[in-house]
Amino acid sequence: MATEKINMPQLGESVTEGTISSWLISSGDHINKYDPIAEVMTDKVNAEVPSSFTGVIKELVAQEGDTLQVGDLMCYVDTEDASEDNGATSTKQSDEKQEMTEQQPAGDLSMKKRYSPAVLRLAQEHDIDLAQVHGSGRGGRITRKDIETLLSGDRPASAPVEKDTATSDPEQRKAQQLERPAETQQSAGTGDIEIPVTGVRKTIAQNMVRSTQEIPHAWMMVEADVTDLVRYRNHVKDDFKQNEGFSLTYFAFFVKAVARALKEYPQLNSTWADDKIIQHRDINLSIAVAKGQELFVPVIKNADEKSIKGIAKDISDLATRARAGQLTSDDMQGGTFTVNNTGAFGSVQSMGVINPPQAAILQIESIVKRPVMIDDMFAARDMVNLCLSLDHRVLDGLIAGQFLAKVKEIVENTKAATTDIY
Repeated sequence: MATEKINMPQLGESVTEGTISSWLISSGDHINKYDPIAEVMTDKVNAEVPSSFTGVIKELVAQEGDTLQVGDLMCYVDTEDASEDNGATSTKQSDEKQEMTEQQPAGDLSMKKRYSPAVLRLAQEHDIDLAQVHGSGRGGRITRKDIETLLSGDRPASAPVEKDTATSDPEQRKAQQLERPAETQQSAGTGDIEIPVTGVRKTIAQNMVRSTQEIPHAWMMVEADVTDLVRYRNHVKDDFKQNEGFSLTYFAFFVKAVARALKEYPQLNSTWADDKIIQHRDINLSIAVAKGQELFVPVIKNADEKSIKGIAKDISDLATRARAGQLTSDDMQGGTFTVNNTGAFGSVQSMGVINPPQAAILQIESIVKRPVMIDDMFAARDMVNLCLSLDHRVLDGLIAGQFLAKVKEIVENTKAATTDIY
């Protein structure tokens, strides 16, 4: 019998960590290869982690609620066949060699040190010399928390750097102190509730900070008269629900309008890639779906090729599976433009934060009946605000304004005589 490790797998493209929601096994349990052992939550999907071996669970190293980097140890398994295969033996030997490398003295600056993808990305983005960072992980390994703590100004990168920047000159020392961020650590008072920032909320926070720090946002808004759309939808919604088994929402009409407008103005269907702009052929629209306090952003693939019925079916299916925790990593990937149904909460005007690396996000606000001047007379009309946030590195106001005007034109002309649901 041999003892093997099960590490945190990569559960999707660009996923660098996962939070253990719950263990599905306990120490001493017998498992077969590919049996699910834990439920893991990432920024993209909730998924079950399968066992890599057949055997008996020896020890659960991580606890429920722990967030692990991809490749971090989850548990040990006593396998029934010590000669599982050469690959497993090689992997074990590699892991043991890696642990020995991580335990080398801090002064060893060789490339043998092990850095997670998240640590490497943060170091590159902020021009940090990892050789100068003291790691708090096992064997001195540098964790993402170490880098984030360094960036927040809570401590210096390392003692050598601090010594190099120290000065005996009072004026220079005063200037250095002014450059350092003030302590902002907050503590809970009596009766306050502390809510750990983990899982999806942690990832949302990181993405939003990245978006607002890296993307030069610009905003614009138009209002559209959707009286005919409202009449059309209200006229057919009951029969549609009875025949199809799912609801025909206003949002499906708006998503279809956006897909049509993106065909005419593909510049908005782009992503930023540092030294280039990628203008995508496929129109894959990200939509926001709430599950309790969690927010997921699944994708309607090839929305321009689907009817209003097809889009309504996708919205219903994605929302149902999100709330049941059944979204897959594929459901969450490939979005090229985001449409957010903020009107569902009664919002009438909002400015969305762009979902990087996408170039824009459109907020569909609440449809409100308002008096509007038509032919020199007031009339009660159903009006909606369309609020667009755009990445000014990718888009200019002219093309964004033309896109918004096209969406407005489409929704204002959505009626029984001109629009086919099927």
